[in-house]
Amino acid sequence: MGRLDIEKFHDPEQHRLFMKHLLHEMSAFETMLEHGMIESDIRRIGAEQEVFIVDRSHRPYLRACEILEEIKDPHFTTELAQFNLEFNLDPVVFEGTCLSHLEQQIYHLLDKARTIAAQYDAEIVLAGILPTICQADLDLSCITPKPRYFALNNAVTELRGSSEYKLQLTGLDELHLKLNSVMAEACNSSFQLHFQVSSPEFAQYYNIAQTITAPILAIAAYSPILFGRRLWKETRIALFQNVVDTRSVGNQLRNRTHRASFGKKWVDDSILELLRENAAQFRIMISTELEEDNLLEKIKQGIPPQFAALQLHNGTIYRWNRPCYGILDGKPHLRIENRVLPAGPTPLDEIANAALFFGAMYGIASEYPNLTSIMKFDDAKANFFTAAQQGTSSQITWMHRKIYPVKELILKEILPLAKEGLQKAHIVSADIDRYLGVIEERVSQEKNGAIWLLSSILKFQKQTTPDQIMRSLVATSIKREKERKPVHQWPLPELEDLGRWENASSHVEHIMFTDLYTVHPEELLSLVAKLVEWHHIRDIPVEDQFGQLVGVVRYSTMLSYFLQHSFQDNEQLIPVKEIMEKAPFTLQPDTPTIDAIHSMIERKDTTIPVVTNQHLVGMLLDNGFSYILGQIFKEQLRGKNEQDLSTFLPDLTVEQMMNQECCLIDPEMSVGLVAEKMIRDSHSYVFVTNPQHELQGAVSYRIILRHVIDLSDPYSTSIGQIMKKDLITTQPDVSVLSAIALMLEKKIGCLPVIAGKQLLGMLTEHDLGKLVHSLLVEAFPDKL
Repeated sequence: MGRLDIEKFHDPEQHRLFMKHLLHEMSAFETMLEHGMIESDIRRIGAEQEVFIVDRSHRPYLRACEILEEIKDPHFTTELAQFNLEFNLDPVVFEGTCLSHLEQQIYHLLDKARTIAAQYDAEIVLAGILPTICQADLDLSCITPKPRYFALNNAVTELRGSSEYKLQLTGLDELHLKLNSVMAEACNSSFQLHFQVSSPEFAQYYNIAQTITAPILAIAAYSPILFGRRLWKETRIALFQNVVDTRSVGNQLRNRTHRASFGKKWVDDSILELLRENAAQFRIMISTELEEDNLLEKIKQGIPPQFAALQLHNGTIYRWNRPCYGILDGKPHLRIENRVLPAGPTPLDEIANAALFFGAMYGIASEYPNLTSIMKFDDAKANFFTAAQQGTSSQITWMHRKIYPVKELILKEILPLAKEGLQKAHIVSADIDRYLGVIEERVSQEKNGAIWLLSSILKFQKQTTPDQIMRSLVATSIKREKERKPVHQWPLPELEDLGRWENASSHVEHIMFTDLYTVHPEELLSLVAKLVEWHHIRDIPVEDQFGQLVGVVRYSTMLSYFLQHSFQDNEQLIPVKEIMEKAPFTLQPDTPTIDAIHSMIERKDTTIPVVTNQHLVGMLLDNGFSYILGQIFKEQLRGKNEQDLSTFLPDLTVEQMMNQECCLIDPEMSVGLVAEKMIRDSHSYVFVTNPQHELQGAVSYRIILRHVIDLSDPYSTSIGQIMKKDLITTQPDVSVLSAIALMLEKKIGCLPVIAGKQLLGMLTEHDLGKLVHSLLVEAFPDKL
């Protein structure tokens, strides 16, 4: 797929012409093999490095074309999306210092790319899947504007028979998503290895590559997150197979081969087995300018053909170990391309993975010359998917069907064989010790890139927003990679690693909540009330059977309804549709955050549905937006009147920002009357005080709703009997940022402010948002 002059077929005759060339080239290729024309007296290795381009907020940045134009280096090329780049390392003879040479070239080319990227305020990231990538980044407007990428998208779509790409992935979390193009492939970034082989030894080494791919993938995994969901340890595998699956859905049970395939069986004798399968089982997708029909004459003259049709068709079949043909210095050669390893976390980690792969190829060839007689292909294939899903927790079925934990298999079997293989290739001892030492420490500590990412999420998930976590992961990975330490030595990130906020969380998509509870219009209303109670939710969106938003049930409406009707009166099974708010105000995922929060404040909403094509995709909640507004405030004020913003907000105290207009009630007041007051005055919280204004307790919308439903007569029960007495409070002189952090940690929407036992005021997410928003508007009327 490296060619630029690619186009999609326009008519059946063009398709047949390409197939004619393909079959002719395969015959000529077979002649070359029979005459021993494939290079066999040298062993080379190489690699391809893919990277992401991000902006200052650590999100995908569409700057690939500009960076490439400025670099002017043939090592670099485009990828599917404008936020991806690829560079190819020079092939080197597999001996001596070849491994350290590859590592140094990666660093050299990375530095070169970073120097140019910095001119565009961009950064380069090594990642299997970029944690901050969002659905909006996969729009066709982000595709690299070259014909071959549009041709690929159109061809895959036509072969599928549908423009709908469904992603259904399950891990610790689940992802069910529909896309409209092949652009999800751009989420993946890999470090692809090339191992040159002669024609007679191709089958042996290809089968070895298939065997060792699983355990190496397990300990190299670095792609556990996609769209904020924790899925497979190496989610790239599942994602790629979903995206490039060109099999249409049929009514018959057929065993149709996937284009992104591990394979069906061992290779018995020759590379021709795979190339013939390519022609027999996979439809041709795209075309290019082809050679004349004089291939045999070229071969007689000792001129190796390019085999344009054969290479192009092979390039659209994504075997995880792919056979490759090439010409170097006028000599044709064969390579095995391993495509499973993720980019990153560091060049050192990547070359350590490569050393393990290349060394094991040599070592296993000597130790197990008849591998296929003692290893089942189905075991190798099952190992592959187990490794992608479970990473370092995998159980691997090895030779003679012996089952190993992957840690034990690497340390006891594969590492010693890899060391022998590298020694056999005459790799310098210092490089063997360095790279295999990284593998040994990583495996012994059971700390690869996937584990680092997941541990980081676990550390922060109760402290800040999901968007903040994802950006922190990217920011920290850039920082650690530049320190040139392998991932098993990385400490977990700190929020300070995030740096400047500018453009971060800039759209609703970045801050909306997607883990939602919804109901159907015909659902029982009492169920909605229970959802509010169980999950601390104010408002519940209503979806029809097609997933379209048709309404919202507001807690205040429910409270009013149940207050007017005793619980017993509702045994007639009232449906949600009777009281839901129809046609609620909604936002789009690409709505600017500041505009969305402005709408929330102006409308006095605490929740707003986020929709795409009438389908609910998330909810904007006031929970946490005071933090986001605070970050905007800090960024916008940076440098204004030479004021030091880093100390401005921390100097603001709770007393300066608290709301003193609290709703105070007597403990003897009835539950029913308190509920009426909350509805009438739009209170989410009320405070119970004695005549001395000492705080006795509090009642939230959730508590009041539950008891209005449960009590046969809410007007005969006092509020003092149901109020919450064990309250989390704060003091007036506490930093407002500390108070916000406490609210996020405890997941509370209201924080009473007291001095001694006296209630002075309260902090709520909504009030904080209003105050910070007013400060922003006052300070920057031209920007907001």
